[in-house]
Amino acid sequence: MAEKSYSNKILGRSIDPSAQELLARAEELGLEVAWDRYEAMLPQCGFGELGICCRHCNMGPCRISPFEEEGPKKGVCGATADIMVARGLLRMIAAGAAAHSDHARDVAHTLLLTAQGKGGGYQIRDEAKLKTLAMEYGIKVNERGNAEIALDLARAVYAEFGKQEGPIQFTRRAPQRRVALWRKLGIEPRGIDREIVEIMHRTHMGVDNDPVNLILQGLRASVADGWGGSMIATELSDVLFGTPAPVRSQANMGVLRRDEVNIIVHGHEPILSEMIVAASRDPDMLALAKKYNAGGINVAGICCTGNEVLMRHGIPIAGTGTGHYHRLG
Repeated sequence: MAEKSYSNKILGRSIDPSAQELLARAEELGLEVAWDRYEAMLPQCGFGELGICCRHCNMGPCRISPFEEEGPKKGVCGATADIMVARGLLRMIAAGAAAHSDHARDVAHTLLLTAQGKGGGYQIRDEAKLKTLAMEYGIKVNERGNAEIALDLARAVYAEFGKQEGPIQFTRRAPQRRVALWRKLGIEPRGIDREIVEIMHRTHMGVDNDPVNLILQGLRASVADGWGGSMIATELSDVLFGTPAPVRSQANMGVLRRDEVNIIVHGHEPILSEMIVAASRDPDMLALAKKYNAGGINVAGICCTGNEVLMRHGIPIAGTGTGHYHRLG
């Protein structure tokens, strides 16, 4: 097959041949893509790039001049460049920690409903991990059924979000020297939601004006996310969906099939995508696809949810990479 030639504009956007082909097709159809929106923004805001603009209160928006001799050096509230940058970074940390941790809350809620017999098609797939986690929380497992254990575990995990005083249980997995360092720096988290809320509090006008102290609170929320929300999401997902094992799959745009119904799962939560994978293998759904002259149902993934279904089911990723194609139907 003759090698296709593309404009310098397309070649400058991606080195991946499949992406180049898609970009050329989008250009042909007049479709807007992320690169178009980026280029329309140029030049991007220099104040925003440096983090020296702020609109956290109604006295703003404010911006501080990066030039030594010219322009304002403080916001209306008195915040210096260091304070402004720290506040902006912390609010980004709060948003990220909230997203990760709310993912965990959703998984815990699904485990709770499953334990109560209200989980629909969800079930406990890793009994050993369920019991291991329960024992980590001091929950009795002997002579008890999975549903009873799971109910106690879900409630214990729920409590991690609203705690006012720590520790968050999974932080006890860290080496003792690491925990001692967290305590020394005053960044051992107390509760997942509390650290996120404290960021929003401290970054408001007239509260915390010490950039170092602000960054330390960002670290505390990050530990609450990593050793709290993110770890809870990982562990409970294994309980509900099964602990992953090495699988072979395929990646990039070649995973899409002309003769099948293509479904792309994306986002940050595996709760829905697990059911989409299950539905794609259902005989009735496959029969319906074939009724409309499709050869089957092909599920592929993008982003974090794509990785979840990749590592558990071998579902291919509709992005860059190589491997073996896993076909449904």
